[in-house]
Amino acid sequence: MATTTTTANLMAGALALMGTLHFARPAPFDGLVPDELPGSARTWTYASGVAELAVAAGLAVPATRRAAGWAAAGLFVAVFPGNLNMVRLWWDRPLGYRLIAIARLPLQWPMIRSALRVARAAEVP
Repeated sequence: MATTTTTANLMAGALALMGTLHFARPAPFDGLVPDELPGSARTWTYASGVAELAVAAGLAVPATRRAAGWAAAGLFVAVFPGNLNMVRLWWDRPLGYRLIAIARLPLQWPMIRSALRVARAAEVP
């Protein structure tokens, strides 16, 4: 099993990549924003990209890792409705797409658990 430092760094890298993609290629993310949310999808895409980049930075720095671990767990919970919306939107696509959308749902839980593990194991500054 990876150390919590390794886990935090891997999570930081993944979040930094995804956060960057929210700005470099926002259209696919716009399509996952539930219509029920107020405001424009692009605003939500950019806001979630900023959140991912901020959490990534926090996870990369040992002094802020505890708070960033908690923030990562919250972020992973917050984006779950978008993952559910993806299943809804992709339900009429070919089977492979549907399976990808469905497979993302249970993957959210290990990410949340890993973020909580990082938060609990991080040294208090």
